[in-house]
Amino acid sequence: MPLNVDLHSHSSCSDGVLPPAQVAARAREQGVDWWSLSDHDETSGLAEAAAAARELGLGFIPGVEISVTFCGLTVHVLGLNIDPEQPDLRAGLAGIRRSRFERAGEIAERLQDCGIAGAYEGALRQVDNPDLIGRVHFARHLLEQGHCRTLQQAFDRYLGDGKRAFVPMRWPSLEAAVAWIRAAGGKAVIAHPGRYRYTLQQFDALFEAFKSLGGVGLEVVSSGHTPAQCNRYARVAQAYGFEASRGSDFHAPGIPRAELGRVPPLPEYLTPVWRDWI
Repeated sequence: MPLNVDLHSHSSCSDGVLPPAQVAARAREQGVDWWSLSDHDETSGLAEAAAAARELGLGFIPGVEISVTFCGLTVHVLGLNIDPEQPDLRAGLAGIRRSRFERAGEIAERLQDCGIAGAYEGALRQVDNPDLIGRVHFARHLLEQGHCRTLQQAFDRYLGDGKRAFVPMRWPSLEAAVAWIRAAGGKAVIAHPGRYRYTLQQFDALFEAFKSLGGVGLEVVSSGHTPAQCNRYARVAQAYGFEASRGSDFHAPGIPRAELGRVPPLPEYLTPVWRDWI
C-alpha cells in the first residue's frame, strides 16, 4: 500500500477550526502517514503540530500557504519542508499579516455602511489569531448574527469580489513568495490550480514564471479538483517537469470531500514532491 500523504491542511492559527494538535490527531485517525500543517501566511502552529505528530508517530512536514497576486488574481503557493525561523520568511509573512489587519478595518467600515455595526469585533471573536483575520471570519460573524443563512451567502451578498464590503488584499508577488520559501530551505508548490480562473495563456504564463523563479511543484490532487482536473494537472506536471503534491485542504470536520487523507492517490507515473523527505 502506498503511504497516505496529506500536505495541505489548516488549523485555528489561520482559518481552520481545530488547534494544531487536534488536526494532527484527526490526521492520524484518518489513516494519514505523513502530514503537513500549512496555515495561511502563518507558521505559529508548527511547533505544536510537530510535537503532537511526534507523540502520535505521525510523519510531519512543516509548511505554510502564501497568498500572492499574479495576473490580477490571487494564487496560493505552498511552502513545504520549510524552516519557520528563517528571517526572510518570517519578515515576509509578518508584512502579509499587517496588510490583513489593515484590510479588516476597511471591511468593517464597509459593513457599517451596509447597516451592520460591530463587525470588526464580531469577526475577532471568530478567530484565534487576530493577525490572520480575514473574510471568512467576517462571514462567520454575519452567519451567527443572522445577516445570512450560509457562509456562501455572506460572500455572495457582502464579501465576495465586487460586493459591497469587498476590499482587495495587497498580496506579495509570486517572485517574493518563492524566494522566501527557497530561502527557508523549502519547496514551492502551486496549490489547487483548478481554483484559478485563468485563460490557457495566463496559466502558461503562471507555470513558466513559477518554474523560472525556482518553483518545483504542483498540487495535482486536491479536494477542490474534479477527476478531470486531477488528470489535467497531472499532464501539466509532466509537461513542465513539476513534482506532484497531494492535499485535502482540510479546514474543519464535517466536509467529507475535504477530509484529511481522503483525496485520491497521486498517479504512479508522477514524481512526488515528498520523495526527498520520506
